Parts: sequence; structure tokens; C-alpha cells
Amino acid sequence: MNDYQIFSDSSCDLPAPLIEKHQIRLIPFYVTFDQENYYKENIDITNEAFYQKLGESGIFPKTSLPSVQDYINLFTPVLKEGRDCLCLCLTQKFSGSFQSAVNAKLILNEKYPDCRVEVVDTIQATAGQGLTVLQAAYMKEAGYSMDEVISRLNEIKFTSRIMFTVDTLEYLAKGGRIGKVTSLAGTMLNLKPMIQLKDAELIPYSKVRGRKKALESIIPMLAEYFEQTGESFDNYDFAVANATTPNDIRTIQLRLEELIGRKLAYPIFQIGVTIGTYTGPGAIGVCCIKKALL
Repeated sequence: MNDYQIFSDSSCDLPAPLIEKHQIRLIPFYVTFDQENYYKENIDITNEAFYQKLGESGIFPKTSLPSVQDYINLFTPVLKEGRDCLCLCLTQKFSGSFQSAVNAKLILNEKYPDCRVEVVDTIQATAGQGLTVLQAAYMKEAGYSMDEVISRLNEIKFTSRIMFTVDTLEYLAKGGRIGKVTSLAGTMLNLKPMIQLKDAELIPYSKVRGRKKALESIIPMLAEYFEQTGESFDNYDFAVANATTPNDIRTIQLRLEELIGRKLAYPIFQIGVTIGTYTGPGAIGVCCIKKALL
């Protein structure tokens, strides 16, 4: 059994200390404000610079997925070492990144027959995807084979959820990701949409008036999910994801910790360039997934 390296595309928004601690390698998305100059996420442009430019430009940016060659370039050195590659990607309902990775897999598995590349659709995004990537890392560190990790991920990924709000649906609409949440449109009345990311779908939950009410509604959304499923908080990992409103984080975190009965194990996930293009500034939410190791 070969050793293997865990990869993810950069939409997972993992904080840098976790990437380093668990030796995860990222394949960056690209973003452009003028469709001429493209910046690699976390390499050519920081989250801070992205949101500053977003606020100043009045332009809706566009993202571009990692190319097949991008994946080949990052997988190849690992394969040359005689190790396998396990790559976890943003839900393919939002992006073609998964398919790029699969195409790279097909090319490289033929070129390096003694090694393997495997790709998993996390059916998630931002911190929901990040938590899924961390479950893979925990299993690897516990001695699970790549096949065992993939099998378990394909079970628990369906338990992943993000409960969140955005200041405006404009960015989702401009990016073509609004889907079923069109029913929550209400910008003129200061109505804030409450949305759930479930099984790769943006599901409308409700709309409330004003930012304060929206923030107060996030934790009840999560509590309702656990009431419906009968699951135990003890069996889940949780994280808070935030774009540009650090003053709102503390309240959400305290309420989440009160609900689950323990302190959060992770730093705040900042919603990065890829997902921030579609949520805009002001997005904030809580994420969860069933633990791989119970």
C-alpha cells in the first residue's frame, strides 16, 4: 500500500495553521476583475486584498477553475515519489474543478501505473468542504488506507451542512449560483436571506428583516437540523465561516458553543476568494459534519 498525499482545491478555505499542521496541499482557483488579469487564490491575491478590491471597484469578479494542467503539475511530483494522490474538490454543481481533477487523474494513472490518483466530490464548499478535508486528514493520520478514507468520506459527506446568511443575493445572482434561493429575494425591504447548503444544493430556509435578526437565526437553523435528525452534537465537528465582519463572529461562536456544549476546536474559517465571489462581503455561517473517527 502506497503512502498518499491529500489535496484540495482552494475553495475549502482552510486556515493556514491547519493546512500546515495536517500537510494538506491546495490547488488554487483563479479570480479576475477585468477578465484579462487572473490571480491565483492565496498566491497572487490575499483575502483581504480581494475584499478591499470588491468594495472599491463596484465590479462583480469572476472565478476560473484550476485547469487539468494545474492538477497535473501538482500531482506529478508526488507520483514521482511513488506516493498516491487523494484530492477533495468543491461540489461539481458549483464548479468544473472536480472534472479537471478527474481528467488529470485519467492522464496520470496511465502515465504512472504503479501509483494512483483518486478524486472525491465533497458536495460542499468553504468551511463545509474544509471540515471534510480535515476528516480525511484525521483518518490518514490514524493509519487508514486511501480506499478506507474514500469509503468513509462518501458516507459522512452527506451529513455536512452550512447554515448561513448573506447581506445581498446580488453576488449569487450575478455568479449564476442563486438556484432555488430566488424565493428569498427582498433587498429593497432590508430582508436578509437565510440559506442552507445541503447535498450540493443552496436551499432557501427563510428571510428575516435586518442583519441582527439574521445573525440571531443562524444557530436556531442548526439546532433544528439536529432536532430533525436526532443526531448528537458530540459526534460532529463544527466551525464558523465569515467573510468580512469579524465583529459578528464572537456572538455566533458563543451561541454555537452554548448549543453544542463545548468550545470550538478550530480557528475561524475566512470565506476566501472563490466562494466570496458568489457570497460577497458580509457572509457568515456555521458548518458541521459527522466525525469520521468515532
